[in-house]
Amino acid sequence: MGKKFTVFSLNISPEKGTEKTPVDSVTVTSAGFENDAHSGNWHRQISLLDRESVVDFASRSGLTINPGDFGENITTEGIDITLLLPGLVITGPDGLRLEVTQVGKECHGDDCTIYRKVGKCIMPGRGVFCRVLTPGHLHRGTILELAEKD
Repeated sequence: MGKKFTVFSLNISPEKGTEKTPVDSVTVTSAGFENDAHSGNWHRQISLLDRESVVDFASRSGLTINPGDFGENITTEGIDITLLLPGLVITGPDGLRLEVTQVGKECHGDDCTIYRKVGKCIMPGRGVFCRVLTPGHLHRGTILELAEKD
């Protein structure tokens, strides 16, 4: 595979269903992003959404959308998000490894502050979810690579 792409933004929040706040760097533990509500022992520890989809949504809706507004942990840049399929692995610096576990999710509608703010969400169709295989650290601007699972 070997497709490389960039971490455009890293985003965390203390509660599920809310916009996330961009941070410069994050520790990735075996449970997900440190200090993020989605961390835990499950298959959706970390979420990804491509910047290109966010920009397209913003231009079509006329809304100002910032990284993390759809609740994604990693806003990517430079990869067709549809290439991130379950079973593939995303590798990063110092041995970091994330396994893609799910594409898309159920929209929670009015129970979600993102949906209430924006009126709809692109995570159900464009969001990618991962679990941590090998912890590490990430910084804004980090280069990640898509690989086959061992």
